[in-house]
Amino acid sequence: MFSNYSENRESAVRRFVPPWLWALLLLGPVGAFALNGGLPPPPADVDRSTPAATAAGFLDAAHARDAARAPHYLDLSRLPPETQAEEGLKLARRLVVVMDRTLWLDFARIGKEPAGPGERARREVLGQVATARGPQDIVLERVDAEGGPVWVFSADTVGAIDTLFQEHGSPLLEMLPPVFFTRPLWVLEAWQWLGLGVVLVVAWALGRLVEAVTLRVGARAAGLTKSGWDDELLAAGRGSIRYVLAGMLAAAGARLLKLPPPAQAAVDLGARSVIIVAAALFLLRFLTRAARFVEAKVAQSPEGTDVARVRGLRTQLSILRRVVEVAVVLVAASLLLLQFEAVRNVGVSLLASAGIAGLAIGLAAQKSLSTLLAGIQLSITQPMRIGDTVIIENEWGWVEEITLTYVVVKVWDLRRLVIPITQFLEKPFQNWSKVSPEILGTAELYVDFRTDVPAVRAELRRILEQESNGLWDGKVQGLQVTDLSERTMKLRALVSAADSGKAFDLRCLVREKLVAYLQAQPHGLPLLRAEATPLPFPEEKAAGPALLPARVGNNARVEPQR
Repeated sequence: MFSNYSENRESAVRRFVPPWLWALLLLGPVGAFALNGGLPPPPADVDRSTPAATAAGFLDAAHARDAARAPHYLDLSRLPPETQAEEGLKLARRLVVVMDRTLWLDFARIGKEPAGPGERARREVLGQVATARGPQDIVLERVDAEGGPVWVFSADTVGAIDTLFQEHGSPLLEMLPPVFFTRPLWVLEAWQWLGLGVVLVVAWALGRLVEAVTLRVGARAAGLTKSGWDDELLAAGRGSIRYVLAGMLAAAGARLLKLPPPAQAAVDLGARSVIIVAAALFLLRFLTRAARFVEAKVAQSPEGTDVARVRGLRTQLSILRRVVEVAVVLVAASLLLLQFEAVRNVGVSLLASAGIAGLAIGLAAQKSLSTLLAGIQLSITQPMRIGDTVIIENEWGWVEEITLTYVVVKVWDLRRLVIPITQFLEKPFQNWSKVSPEILGTAELYVDFRTDVPAVRAELRRILEQESNGLWDGKVQGLQVTDLSERTMKLRALVSAADSGKAFDLRCLVREKLVAYLQAQPHGLPLLRAEATPLPFPEEKAAGPALLPARVGNNARVEPQR
């Protein structure tokens, strides 16, 4: 009966007491439902009218460790009023550390109006923080206060701050003075810049140390082997290993600082770039040293006496090395550029329009591609090689350098003739050392009909054997009458030399010595012959023909008429 009486009384009270009076009885006095009643009134510069103003103001106050402003941006209603001031500053400092390390606030997307349509009228999610239990939303909530609705970090977010700080913060950060938590530049505070500098210095020092130890141990190990490839590998890695190690250590050390996402992304970008460049330089240096190593090995082997084989190998190594170098540079540059979102978007756009883009690029690069293919073809077919003696464009010289686009010919007077590489495949040229550098040379002389040819032939042999100073290789020598004219006889001296340079010097020497020999002979150099006809005077007819020898010039003689 007593229970029925109580129920009837409560129902009667509910019928006669209006709902608004029940609200007043439950909420109590007006001052009791003021936001964060344990805190003093907020300063005048605390702007919580919009989500963007609350986010910006909280970051500024929390970084400055401002005890008068920072707690007012948090909903501390779940804390006892007597602890809200102390705990509010502590929670604000912890929350800003978590946000700096895990969130990148895009203020362009944060609401700038006091209220908006739908859910945004009461709630704004700034982002999510990863935790062991799953993502935790960082939420701004619109709550009622004495002066009207304001935006603050929700009570649920405030309640999760300690848990988030345990995973993304460090107790050491709470011991540092406020000066280390100002944000002087970009998104990093002073202590983060200091820590990043320490990480970079330590990474560089450890990279040099590890490189020195690696090279020392590698040198000892290489000394136990007969192969020279390990020595070349170590020599190519000197200077590159430290940068690779420093980049890896810097990226790992920066994660210990738990930098904000933009800063960590920048550090990772720099570390990857350094590693890519160092790896590319290592490959380029190793290719250069490997080519020299192979060339030296072949030169020291029994096959090194085959000059044509050595030249062919040098040409192939030179072209192959340049092709691989171009490939390495292109791949490294591509990897560097693909780290940027804008470049990746351009690449996707090009792939989407691959037909038109491929046609345009193919037409634009037709000449370059043909030149590149010509260089590769030249290294395979080898119509000429580095060191060959050639005559091209009416110039005589040696092939000094072969690239993928042009060939440098060193002319005999030390000029350099730069010729497009396609010209060697499309137009004829002379190669004096295609099979062997040995070459025959000629020296032609015009002599008198009375010249003693066997004596000149003997003089040529004497010159080659006694006065050639090593220019003659001892294989070929000869003297022949190759032509006759109405006044002279032409002799051709044929000699051989080890290469075209010695052949040229030997030909000059043979000409000089043979001319000197012919000058000393009575009938060596050509003579100009003429007939003298007597005048038909009576006294001359009575006297008869007379011998009238006379010189016409230095080398002319007038013979009497018989």
